[in-house]
Amino acid sequence: MTSAPSPNPESDRPREGGSDAEATFASFRRAEALLAQRRPLDAVQALLPVLAAQPDHASVHLLAGRAFLDSAQLRRAEAAFTRVLEIDPADHYARFALGKALQRQGRFTESLAQLRMASAMDPRPEYQDAIGEVSARIAISERD
Repeated sequence: MTSAPSPNPESDRPREGGSDAEATFASFRRAEALLAQRRPLDAVQALLPVLAAQPDHASVHLLAGRAFLDSAQLRRAEAAFTRVLEIDPADHYARFALGKALQRQGRFTESLAQLRMASAMDPRPEYQDAIGEVSARIAISERD
């Protein structure tokens, strides 16, 4: 899977002072680093306190969704990306990632709808490639 566009973690950093906010931000950064090191299960563990502390921050759920997807926790990935879209319906990467999670679950029609929306929002080549993959899978299954 391609990497997500960099969120603005400063917008997710708690504004209330104190060590709890700093610890939450450090855990978020640690999870980012773990995911970059291809350690998604460790990233999920690092994110658990961040998710509890900041349940309404899209970038936290986006990072969690990426970790879930990379660790093949597809339903949890789906839930995380859906939560991002509840918070920010214009997040094209969350739509793309949701489409990939649905694709990996074999839910090709639902996947195609999300991928097409992502591509309409931002026509990146990887979005177009994913649409082609899912469209081909649908065509093959319709032939059988």
